[in-house]
Amino acid sequence: MAAPVSPALFKETTIDGPRTRRWTLDEKECAELKTHHIAWLGIDTIYSPYQRVRLAPSGSFLLATLEGEGRVLLEGRWERVTAGALCMAPPRVLNAFHAVPGKRWVFAWVRYEEPSWLKPLVGAASPLRVKQGAEDLGRALSGLRAEWCGERDPAQVHHWVSLVHGLARRSARPWRSGSRVGALWETVVRELDRDWKLSTLAARCAVSAEHLRRICRRELGRTPMEHVTYMRIQRAQELLESTDGKLEAIAAQVGYHSGTVFARAFVRCVGMTPTQFRENGAQRSARR
Repeated sequence: MAAPVSPALFKETTIDGPRTRRWTLDEKECAELKTHHIAWLGIDTIYSPYQRVRLAPSGSFLLATLEGEGRVLLEGRWERVTAGALCMAPPRVLNAFHAVPGKRWVFAWVRYEEPSWLKPLVGAASPLRVKQGAEDLGRALSGLRAEWCGERDPAQVHHWVSLVHGLARRSARPWRSGSRVGALWETVVRELDRDWKLSTLAARCAVSAEHLRRICRRELGRTPMEHVTYMRIQRAQELLESTDGKLEAIAAQVGYHSGTVFARAFVRCVGMTPTQFRENGAQRSARR
């Protein structure tokens, strides 16, 4: 796996390039999107030098690669994505994706608008990257595009938007109710302050550590311990936005005995320090 990338290297960026072709639809054009808190969606066919960097987007984001390949920054690491890969990110964390020189990349995407008081679509139980769902999401967005660019029948638009949102929800909540692994993560998210180790997680599921690692890599795109970190940082974001607790106290609540280790993990996953995240949240609240 590639070494982590410092979020300090990034700034808000929008570069398309002359060969890029995009179809987009936003909530101002289509009121049906707002019903599901979807701010914007689209299908892009891109080439280098296409780049996007969003430092603190206000909602969940899903990106489904339909053809070709590209590069996506996922929790501080650049990952190569190819056809069939579906990536997602929670609100208010660094997003970045780039075209690969000489490569064509076609992807469908959905970006939500989710204020801090609203439970986000992509949350603590959500995967980072999955190998199913990309084609279905692409077909639904293609259907919406065809209807919007054609008859634009309100009933059909409602159907396609609801399907897009339903597929996004299903992808963001992959664990089957009652499954042993699903029950494990439900326990972990309730007890984030425990000193979780891979051996402990595996024992809870009555599987070997290696088997649990394989399951999590396949279903979540993360190792088990990476997923524990992800859930801890998600909860820390909630506490930073909803309470005035000191950083050391929040770190302890989510399982970090060292403020330095907590801050390092937070920056890697979110793209800014806990203090910056809280200040940005206060600024957003002041603007409302």
